[in-house]
Amino acid sequence: MYRFGRSLMKIILVVFGGGIRTINRNHLAKKHNGYVVVCTHKTWIDVVALGIAMKPTPLYYMAKKELFKSKFTNWLFTSLHAFPVDRENPGPSTLKIPQKLIKKGKVVGIFPSGTRSVENTGLKRGAFVIAKRAGVPIVPAVYNGPTSLKGLFKREKITVVFGEPINLEDYQAKEDAQVVLQHIQDTFLQLEKIVER
Repeated sequence: MYRFGRSLMKIILVVFGGGIRTINRNHLAKKHNGYVVVCTHKTWIDVVALGIAMKPTPLYYMAKKELFKSKFTNWLFTSLHAFPVDRENPGPSTLKIPQKLIKKGKVVGIFPSGTRSVENTGLKRGAFVIAKRAGVPIVPAVYNGPTSLKGLFKREKITVVFGEPINLEDYQAKEDAQVVLQHIQDTFLQLEKIVER
């Protein structure tokens, strides 16, 4: 279902939208079977765009638990590689599920809001903890493009830019968390400038 959905959405974005441009795809952590991608989050379109930009690597991503309430949406989002997270009261599964996926060689996507927003620091911190415990790097990514169907059908260009992997081997789990979070934030801003050129 995931591959079919990704291929279908790519066709839709190319035919009805302005297509997708990917920059610095060579920064994806090819030396690691599993890793964490942290991408800015402005709209549902950025989740789709990141999945397409990473092709053929499948992306597994956190989604708010409310999306899994009905049997149909639970089946739909699960089949699209999403797993539920309670963002208000994150429990042990917030760490366990992505760590199990990474151990299996999967790539986990985490989407804090925006590039300049200080909100959702917990998600960035979660990305650090998950990656640190799993012994894998974090790859920052920025989405730039339409934030609604209206913008999509106006054929606004979609761009996904990847930053260099952040290797966490030299960072301590607790002491250096804020240093890594700031690094991620600074990288988001740098990648945005690349898009704006």
